[in-house]
Amino acid sequence: MKISVVIPTYNRKHTLPRALDSVLAQSYQPFEIIVIDDGSTDGTFDWIKSKYPSIKLLGSLKPSKSLKGYSSKGVSVARNVGIKQSKGDWIALLDSDDEWTPDKLIKQVQLLKKNEGSVFCHTNEIWIRNGVRVNQHKKHQKYGGYIFKECLDICRISPSSALIHKSIFEDIGLFDESLKVCEDYDLWLRIASNYPVLFLDEFLIKKYGGHEDQLSKTPEGIEQYRIKSLEKIMNSNLLSESQFQAAKDMLITKLQIFANGLEKRRKIDEFNAIQKKILYWNNMTFLI
Repeated sequence: MKISVVIPTYNRKHTLPRALDSVLAQSYQPFEIIVIDDGSTDGTFDWIKSKYPSIKLLGSLKPSKSLKGYSSKGVSVARNVGIKQSKGDWIALLDSDDEWTPDKLIKQVQLLKKNEGSVFCHTNEIWIRNGVRVNQHKKHQKYGGYIFKECLDICRISPSSALIHKSIFEDIGLFDESLKVCEDYDLWLRIASNYPVLFLDEFLIKKYGGHEDQLSKTPEGIEQYRIKSLEKIMNSNLLSESQFQAAKDMLITKLQIFANGLEKRRKIDEFNAIQKKILYWNNMTFLI
């Protein structure tokens, strides 16, 4: 299996060595490692060229050229650049503040070989917040199989755990570059609506959190982006009737919660707009 590792980064020179070294330490070495510098201003681009000369280094705007003076285009653009430029048959995503255990890739490869025809595999993860390991809540439980309905409430798959055959992207598209956050939630919905996924219930990645530059701390909140993704997939032709109904129920629930928050904050115009959306989707039926 020819695996291309795709690592987007923006001003993460302080965490990138941990991520890169964890890839280089894999017992199953990937075909290539691609880092996409999304306009970093901390010297990331030149530092990688100097310290990791064997790594394929791209920019999210002009591949193979330094991005000094350019602004960040976002993690979706960066990942998409890496996927498009990759030469492998499989894509292994890794965020630049996470790391893999040394046997992460080999264990996924072995599982995929035992399940011929499978095109997606993810793993369990260790959470570390502010340097301390923390337990995951039950609501973050991970699943395998046909998991579209389980993916509706929150993001069930960590990008850093995913190993994806490139044919999936050709079928359902790349990351949605219009989404500031929840771009992974959006992609997993599209994948899970059409494909079964393999889940390897072993802790093969370390996911770090608690730092100030995390996108999940965006002040706008993330639920509105999940709502946008749900609306988008319901307007697509990807869903079966049962999937459509499940997505509709979740969307209306999320809209009602969002509306309640707007009402409490006395944002009447926004509240009324959400109420109209709730009415619209309540009246929407599945079209064959």
